[in-house]
Amino acid sequence: MTDPIADFLTRLRNAQKAGHRVVEIPASNVKKNMTKVLFDQGYIQSYKFVEDGPQGTVKVALKYHPVTKKPAMEKLIRVSKPGLRKYAKNTELPRVLNGLGIAILSTNKGIISNKEARALNIGGEVLCYIY
Repeated sequence: MTDPIADFLTRLRNAQKAGHRVVEIPASNVKKNMTKVLFDQGYIQSYKFVEDGPQGTVKVALKYHPVTKKPAMEKLIRVSKPGLRKYAKNTELPRVLNGLGIAILSTNKGIISNKEARALNIGGEVLCYIY
């Protein structure tokens, strides 16, 4: 696999389109931190790290609207790719859907959302947009 972050986003996207409640994803430290950011921002219901094998898996309980059954995450867009990395300074942090969505960044303080990066006044690699 050449791009594990794109695989993570694609598994979430496919599980939502199929209407699944829980999706299992092979774990890595980046994926675990991205899952924590998604939970903190309210895009997933819950998560659990299962240690089986060398890395383990991440079980993610997806979040849907109780009446309309629409998923909490409309779009998951990979921004920085292995062939073309995208970086943002602290003054040029992206605003996703005019502040309604989030961008997940990889910074020297770890993997955080664009809102946290703006508060900490740091930039980094823009991994993905979620709204």
